[in-house]
Amino acid sequence: MTWKIELSTLARKNLGDLDKQIAKRILRFLHDRIAKLKNPRDIGDALKGVKLGVFWKYRVGDYRIIADIQDRELIILVIRIGNRREVYKR
Repeated sequence: MTWKIELSTLARKNLGDLDKQIAKRILRFLHDRIAKLKNPRDIGDALKGVKLGVFWKYRVGDYRIIADIQDRELIILVIRIGNRREVYKR
């Protein structure tokens, strides 16, 4: 089973703002590790709280990937990508 990785408009912008090597590392992580898992929740952590409780986070060094896992369509929609100090801020 392969999951499809989709990036939101904001996630694409976030990725474009990063250093090219970091962006490549994040994309490689998404496609080589997450997309190939039977259950992408196995290596992610659920976020907590009223607003963020439906999302999952993945760690890539000092960067975080915030994603919505859509089981019915086998899609992982990446909502936001950023440094761990800033990714949770609005």
